[in-house]
Amino acid sequence: MTQHALAAARRLAPRLAARAAEHDRDGSFPVEDFRDLREAGLFGLMVPTALGGMGATFAEYAAVATELARGNGATALVFNMHASVTGALGAVTEELAEALGVPDEALAARDRLLTAAAQGSWYAVAMSERGAGARLSQLSTVYEPADGGWHLKGSKTFCSGAGHADGYLVAARSAADQSVVSQFLVPAGDRLTVEPTWDSLGMRATSSHDLHLDVTVPADRLLGGVEGLALVVAQLMPHWLVASYAAVYVGVARASVDAAAEHLNARNLAGLPAVRSRLGRADAAVAAAQLVVAEAARRVDEAPGDAETNRWVWRAKLLAGTTAADVAASMLEAAGTSATRRGHPLERLYRDARCGSLHPATSDVCADWLGVAALGGDPDRDGTVPRW
Repeated sequence: MTQHALAAARRLAPRLAARAAEHDRDGSFPVEDFRDLREAGLFGLMVPTALGGMGATFAEYAAVATELARGNGATALVFNMHASVTGALGAVTEELAEALGVPDEALAARDRLLTAAAQGSWYAVAMSERGAGARLSQLSTVYEPADGGWHLKGSKTFCSGAGHADGYLVAARSAADQSVVSQFLVPAGDRLTVEPTWDSLGMRATSSHDLHLDVTVPADRLLGGVEGLALVVAQLMPHWLVASYAAVYVGVARASVDAAAEHLNARNLAGLPAVRSRLGRADAAVAAAQLVVAEAARRVDEAPGDAETNRWVWRAKLLAGTTAADVAASMLEAAGTSATRRGHPLERLYRDARCGSLHPATSDVCADWLGVAALGGDPDRDGTVPRW
């Protein structure tokens, strides 16, 4: 089943690439790309087979995301958000549910959300806020009980796919106890207002606009059915918060090498030794980053949450982000001034690749996390500011 998913991603990548320049130029959302993803069944990639999905592993997700990003990094990035939601939900085993105190009715609600994804619904992530970034413990969006459900009020930023998704994973703090952070799957509707704020350097087609919420949702939209699980899940499943981005930026880096090779061959510049050496170094760097991402993904599948697994997760994000930026810059320089014109694939890829180090956790945060671990400390707790 998942081989079908990888084949579908490879088949779709040229279609995504053909549309990428237009959506990047206009800052428009690639609606056609998401229609193709739906028709290929990829919204069910991380949904267990018992619920109608493909039941992919994290390693299989990484392979699919890399291929999609070779077509359009922006599309792959938004798809990553959906995969993160469905992947985290699908990874809650009976044993983990029991340990977390997740009631049966919450598992039933979870299954309904996953079944909907397998049938074509897709979810965005509304976590980050102005002034807080993606640090869950610093959020200002609040929730409280209301009318047999929950009322949420606040504003989110960098919400990729805003205005297009069928639902949004919203992180919020309890109005009664600010130390309690929970997550809700909020359906799209009138009480969600999209403010068009996304006009960025790179990843321009993600529609990562601000999202304002003043909405009441049913009780079963509290993920896990228990308040306060958000920070716990962030520590148990950092791969969905950190390393899932890595696969996307490996794909962007590989696309940069591919685009440079095409440009150089078309202009008879491939005979220059300096140009060839740039491509050779870039090829090796991308291959190395991809191996680190693959190793992190393998460990996630075999020992999720293990201390050494988490080290590989943070290594993957750090190396993918820095490699993408370095490779794209080198490929642009190898291609020359003509590749810097607006609309040239390398110009777009250069801007998209530069965003890799900025996604949470940023490269500086990743490096600091790894440094604390190398010094024998607890990287999730030691430091001057909370990781999440």
